[in-house]
Amino acid sequence: MDWSAIVLSLRLAAATTLILLVVGLPLASWLAFSHRRGRWVVDALVALPLVLPPTVLGFYVLVALGPRSPIGRAYETFTGGAIVFSFQGLLVASVLYSLPFAVQPFSAAFAAVDARLIEASWTLGVSRFATFIRVVLPLSVRGLIVGMVLSFAHTIGEFGVVLMIGGNIPGATRTVSISIYDAVQALDYQAAARTSLALLAVSFVILSITYALQRSVWAVWPTR
Repeated sequence: MDWSAIVLSLRLAAATTLILLVVGLPLASWLAFSHRRGRWVVDALVALPLVLPPTVLGFYVLVALGPRSPIGRAYETFTGGAIVFSFQGLLVASVLYSLPFAVQPFSAAFAAVDARLIEASWTLGVSRFATFIRVVLPLSVRGLIVGMVLSFAHTIGEFGVVLMIGGNIPGATRTVSISIYDAVQALDYQAAARTSLALLAVSFVILSITYALQRSVWAVWPTR
């Protein structure tokens, strides 16, 4: 079993989940409570990775972060290395690819909070930010956990996006899904079977926890 690939995938999944928690909370809050007419555009952009082929998303991320792009040149100037074919590149791609798996449950949980409780907090003089922290977040804990669990599980199983951005560098960018693919290509079916079984068990446990916390995992976008 390729333990270095497993450890790398766990690191990537944990970092991606943490970043999505920080980025996804304000974005999901805006989607849940905003009444602006152009909200559907943001909805569509956030949900795009759900229907976009991973290789297509990986290609555009590769172009955007490549050494000839402004972002790639700026990163290389400050760090001395390229962002593509590195853990940092994998992290950027994973955050973009798993974005809807965090934002959608977050937004659905926020929208499900009773509006009367929020309005009562406002009438008592509590600011919008304080109301969000004291009222909305505590009542949305289950949805937040679902979003984090789904993001973690989705990142562990990524293949196309991470292969496009990180390649297949042992100990640096080779994730567990790529390791399974390599084992199959080498006709080492026993190694592929062991790693696949471990990944299957982890995925089953994660989904069991998710469904136990919230039966409606694939919630539709809130209509407020």
